[in-house]
Amino acid sequence: MPRTTSATTQPRPSAGPTEQRTPARRDTPGAAAGTASRGYAKGRAKRDEILEAATGLFGEVGYHSASLREISSRVGISHPGLLHHFPTKEMLLQAVLEHRDAVDFALLQADFAQGFDYFDALVRAVERNAARPGIVELFCILSAEATAPDHPAHDYFQRRYDGVLLRIHQEIAQRAAAGHLRPGVDVATTARAIVALMDGLQVQFLLERNGPRPPVDMAAGLRSYLSLILPAGSAEPAGSAEPAGSAEPAGAPADGAGATR
Repeated sequence: MPRTTSATTQPRPSAGPTEQRTPARRDTPGAAAGTASRGYAKGRAKRDEILEAATGLFGEVGYHSASLREISSRVGISHPGLLHHFPTKEMLLQAVLEHRDAVDFALLQADFAQGFDYFDALVRAVERNAARPGIVELFCILSAEATAPDHPAHDYFQRRYDGVLLRIHQEIAQRAAAGHLRPGVDVATTARAIVALMDGLQVQFLLERNGPRPPVDMAAGLRSYLSLILPAGSAEPAGSAEPAGSAEPAGAPADGAGATR
């Protein structure tokens, strides 16, 4: 009798080739860090672009008349996109001022590192400002607006001018103590006169920059006045780039350059 094979012992048909599964991709920590770094750099670049656009608009129309929507339009992002970087207009204004302080502080440090005397470095700061009238315009307009106590930059400019006066007063007093100041020059009065001179030269510079007369040479005006109070050869060693006293706002250059912008 033929032997029958149980169904349980019948050979099963082959299921065919086994399907190969592609393992899930996992980013390594290094790759993730690289992605984050690129994202940060992109966000930082956009933030700087917003600051430049805000600097231009604040200088053109002032703080109160400037619109966040106009700034976002100039940068090419949406209004909510701008608010992601700067939630309020006040925060944007503060960032603009701090950004300009950081730039000028670095330039002043470079001048001191090259051995320039404090007042020589101050004249160089004025020369740089003549090449960037938008910054001069920005600070002229904002400082005038900020005389109102309720202006969001009022405290900033008050601290800045206090710091500027303090630093220039210290520099003149040092020269007086060393016998490097012309007789009869009052230290406190002269410090305030230097700030007033630089502010006044800025206004004249802006008024006449597109006029028929030759442009106002702000650096020459400051240099001429300094020659009246400081004898030739009275330069002190290169100044310190550290803030001069508690009246100087954090991060602001202790150079008096706030009065030259």
